[in-house]
Amino acid sequence: MSIILGIDPGSRFTGYGVVQQQGHKFHYLGSGCIKLGDNAFPLRLKMIFQGVSQLIEQFNPTAFAIEQVFMAHNPDSALKLGQARGAAIVAATLADIDVSEYSARQVKQAVVGRGSAEKAQVQHMVKHILKLPATPQADAADALAIAMCHGHSQQNLIKLSGQARKTVRGRLR
Repeated sequence: MSIILGIDPGSRFTGYGVVQQQGHKFHYLGSGCIKLGDNAFPLRLKMIFQGVSQLIEQFNPTAFAIEQVFMAHNPDSALKLGQARGAAIVAATLADIDVSEYSARQVKQAVVGRGSAEKAQVQHMVKHILKLPATPQADAADALAIAMCHGHSQQNLIKLSGQARKTVRGRLR
């Protein structure tokens, strides 16, 4: 059983989602957004760090997953996104939690089954998989999807590891 904190970083809103994974099943623990407003950018980074630190204290996650930076049309936006990611990652590493990073395409593939899925499809599948009574806000849904992507990735690694051991054992006999 693991508790996974997923983060969808942003310079105005940073989404978070927390799920508990038991085998192949996920259970919703919480989600929302750290609202950063129009504060000076350095203050927003501090707010991300403090907000993620509080989430770590509240939920005590065993894993931390975050979306990778993608190159947008605006380099300034990509740099700010990278700095927002950095603030969240520092909070996780200071709490001695391993950090895993996933591309938006990997997240969509894991949750929807298509790497080119639209935001509304991600929201719908997150609601369905976690049996939520309402559709989560987009940033929170993305963060929950990132957390579930990590869970799926870890399950696949365990499965592959078991298959590799079987192959090795078969060759040794």
